[in-house]
Amino acid sequence: MFNNISSSYDFLNRFFSLGIDVIWRKKALQEVNLSRPEVILDMATGTADFAILAAKRGIGKKILGMDISAGMIAVGNTKIQRQKLEGIISLRIADSESIPLEDNCIDVCMVAFGVRNFQELHQGLKEIFRVLKPGGKVVVLEFSKPAVLPVKWLFSLYFKIIMPFIGRIISKDKRAYTYLPESVDAFPSGNNFINELLRVGFQHGKVIPLSGGIASIYSGVK
Repeated sequence: MFNNISSSYDFLNRFFSLGIDVIWRKKALQEVNLSRPEVILDMATGTADFAILAAKRGIGKKILGMDISAGMIAVGNTKIQRQKLEGIISLRIADSESIPLEDNCIDVCMVAFGVRNFQELHQGLKEIFRVLKPGGKVVVLEFSKPAVLPVKWLFSLYFKIIMPFIGRIISKDKRAYTYLPESVDAFPSGNNFINELLRVGFQHGKVIPLSGGIASIYSGVK
C-alpha cells in the first residue's frame, strides 16, 4: 500500500494538513535537539521528510532513515540527492521489529507518523530501546484522538469521510486513506502510549498535545 502511494505521499500530507504537519515536525525536532544528538535514527522514515528537516536545521551529524517500503525509500533518496544531503542522511529498507543495528549505538530515535504502523508495537519499541545508548531518547510524533468538542466531531468527519474520499481519487489507492483513520483509532494514544514506553523500559515519559489533541509528541529516555 505504501509503495502504491509513495509518489503522491508528500503532496497529500501537505494538502490534507494545510501544511500544519510541518509545524508539528518542527516542534518535535525541538524535543529531539534537547539531547544535542550526533547519531539519529529516523524509524519509519517514509520519504525522509523528518530526516531532511532535521538535517537542514543542523540537528544531528549522521541520520539513518529506515522504512519497510522500498517505494518510500526510493522517493526519499531522490529528495536527499536533490538537496545534496547524502553526506548526512542515509536510507535503507528495514523492519522496525528487527532493526539492523547493534545495541547502544543511537543517540536519539525519532518517528513521525509511523509508530501506529508497527505491526507489533511492543516489539518495535523494544527494538528502539535496544539500539539507543544509555541516556538516549525516543521522540514520537503521532496522530491522536482529540477529546474536546467540537474538535472531536470535526476531526472525525474530516478523517473518516473527507480525507479517504479525496485520498482515494488522488493516490489511486482505495485502501490507503481508509487505513489512516482505522490505524489512528487502533493506536493507544495519550497516556496509553506513555504506558507502552514505560513497559518497554523507558523513563521520564512525556506527552505534548498539539492542535487541540489532533497530534501529540511523545518522548522517553533509556
